Parts: sequence; C-alpha cells; structure tokens
Amino acid sequence: MEEQSEINNKELDSLFIRLMEQHGEELTRLAYLYVKNRAVAEDIIQDVFMKAFEQIHQFRQQSTYKTYLYRMTINRCHDYFRSWSYRNMILTDKITGIFSKGNEPEETAIKLDQKEALGQAILKLPVLYREVIILYYYEDFSVDEIAQLLRCSSNTVKTRMRRARIKLKTLWTGLEGGMHNG
Repeated sequence: MEEQSEINNKELDSLFIRLMEQHGEELTRLAYLYVKNRAVAEDIIQDVFMKAFEQIHQFRQQSTYKTYLYRMTINRCHDYFRSWSYRNMILTDKITGIFSKGNEPEETAIKLDQKEALGQAILKLPVLYREVIILYYYEDFSVDEIAQLLRCSSNTVKTRMRRARIKLKTLWTGLEGGMHNG
C-alpha cells in the first residue's frame, strides 16, 4: 500500500513539473498582462501552481488542466486587484505622479517600436477588455473557451471583444500619431 502511494506521489510530481514547464511562461505572461509587474506576476503564478498542486485531487476534469490553470491565474489576478497592497501602491503612484515631472506620453510613444506600442495600448485597456484580447489573440482561446474561463456568455465575450477593438484602435491611433510626429 505504501509502495503504491509512493508511485502515485512520483507520478504527481512528474505531472506537476510537466505542467509548470508547459504552461509556466504563458501563465506568467497572462498574469503580467493583468498586473503589469513581472515580479508580482511571478508571485501569482507561484501561488497558482502551489494551489494547483495542493488541490490536484480535487480537479474534476470538467475542462482541460490548461483551462483550469488559466482560470486560477485570472482569479488570482483579480484577488490581487482587490488586495490592500495593490490599492496602496496605486494611491502612492498617483501621489508620486502629481509631484514628479515624467516623460510626456508623446515622447514615450516615439521611443517605442510598433510592437511595443501595441503592447502598451493593450495594457492601457480596462481589464475586462484586455483579458479577452489577450486570451483570444495571444493565447488562441476560442470565444466559447474564453466564455467558460471568464464565466460569462459567448455574447458577452463578443461584445467585450468588439468594444476592446474600438478602444484599442483609438489608443493605437493616438500612439501611432505620436510616433510619426517626432
């Protein structure tokens, strides 16, 4: 009996390592696109994998493990936004911004190439719109898969995509104009 348990633990360890290798970087990118901070994104993914490992026996296989990990990552990012440390950091950044002379948005946009400018425009979208753009275009999820991940209807996903594209086009046009006027 103990030998069987040891085999199962080795299989679980192997599965866990495989999942981290397969999905670790893409989940970190996903978390980063939410929180806009690499260190925080890495912490979130570490938490996600620890929880996933602890709860591996509770996985009901109603979706793929990849979808399950994405859902956990999105939930953890939303938890981060509700945390005291995040709200405190935002307030501090706003106060600092009031008293410091930063680069003008046009100067910043001039320094970016088009790929970076598009990434910056995506990061400026509200989370509701940013997440559907990222999941659809960068992570190759279908509208139905995104609906399942975000626990909303496919029509809601389509509406968010349409609105995100409109906002993104406006942001992109502004950034592009700044790049050509420099």
